[in-house]
Amino acid sequence: METASVQVAGSVTGQINHGLLVYIGIEKMDQVADLEWGSKKVLGLRIFDDHEGKMNLPIRDDMGILVVSQFTLCGNLKKGYRPSFNKAAPPSIAISLYEKFLEILDNSFCGDLETGEFGAHMNIEMKEDGPVTIWLDSQNKSY
Repeated sequence: METASVQVAGSVTGQINHGLLVYIGIEKMDQVADLEWGSKKVLGLRIFDDHEGKMNLPIRDDMGILVVSQFTLCGNLKKGYRPSFNKAAPPSIAISLYEKFLEILDNSFCGDLETGEFGAHMNIEMKEDGPVTIWLDSQNKSY
């Protein structure tokens, strides 16, 4: 990722110049252990180029992470064309788990940690170098 930013009501709430844009969807089944697993995976992803141009390096402390809550990641299209969000945790539960995820990341990452605004309508801009998109699902750790 080259750059990413998020705006709420026309004001920038988070911005990074080089690093990771992480979308997080909290499901009803998610626990703190899932957040710890996800944080460890995000920080350990070897998706940045080494000196030979091979994706072999994790995020560095001179980079940033922009975390954006996105309940639509929990959407299900099993029936019809209108997504069902019945797996998404209710906002009253999801916000505390989202904040816990940020706390876990902040305790493990020395770079710039930026965020969107939980539950807000956000405008997100990004410029990708790749692109590289990785799906992590703590309920399905087989990949």
